[in-house]
Amino acid sequence: MTQSPDTSALPQFSQLTIQGEDAEKFFQGQLTCDVTKLGLSYQAAAIGNLKGRIEFGIWIKKQAEKQYDVVISSDCAESLQAHLKKYGAFSKFETSAPVAIYPCVLDNVPTFSHKDDHNTTEDTQAWMQCSIATGNYWIVAATQGEFQPQELRLHQRGGMDYDKGCYLGQEVIARIYFKSAPKAFLHYVKGTGEVPAAGDKIDKIQVVNAVANAEGFEALVITRPEYLVDSLLTPLDLPAALQADVARAK
Repeated sequence: MTQSPDTSALPQFSQLTIQGEDAEKFFQGQLTCDVTKLGLSYQAAAIGNLKGRIEFGIWIKKQAEKQYDVVISSDCAESLQAHLKKYGAFSKFETSAPVAIYPCVLDNVPTFSHKDDHNTTEDTQAWMQCSIATGNYWIVAATQGEFQPQELRLHQRGGMDYDKGCYLGQEVIARIYFKSAPKAFLHYVKGTGEVPAAGDKIDKIQVVNAVANAEGFEALVITRPEYLVDSLLTPLDLPAALQADVARAK
């Protein structure tokens, strides 16, 4: 029997709208993805810190000319607002107050909706399960600054562009990509027992996200492949695009 979800622990998300003359230029110097290529579908992306780790894990789409919608875990929304205010102090754009947006699955793809009929535990659970199975991780306050984008396979999901120029953390991220490769990276696993929280460590394995299933839980974790062999966790298959080597193709 599947564990009953603790509704207080279910992820919640907020959307901020950023619009103005300098919105694209500003985001191009902040995000790991190429903002000029964004469309009307949510693209997973990140804002890094100076250590090359993800400070804000987001989904972004271009809603209209000079207008972008950004979705983020609600417990990170306030710090994202402060970040935008700090780094965008001399840029011409406005940032809306955060509004609630609801995780859901449409056409077997995890996404978000403003419709109240998607504001249900069932929709959120379905989104979590689909997201974990497809590598659609989400960063919460407890995991800000914990993971490097390449470790999370963000480059294999279109969320990183190595040719677009500078952005926060770009020097560290590019160095890892062009001169080495992460030894620990994203895996999809299942386990038994209590569902671990985001950021928890199971020996040498760090949890990114987890959701209850009939036997225990499924999770996205960061670890070296050899550490999984000696663990009690069972590896599962990510989508084909996320099974490739995380290193740069030579």
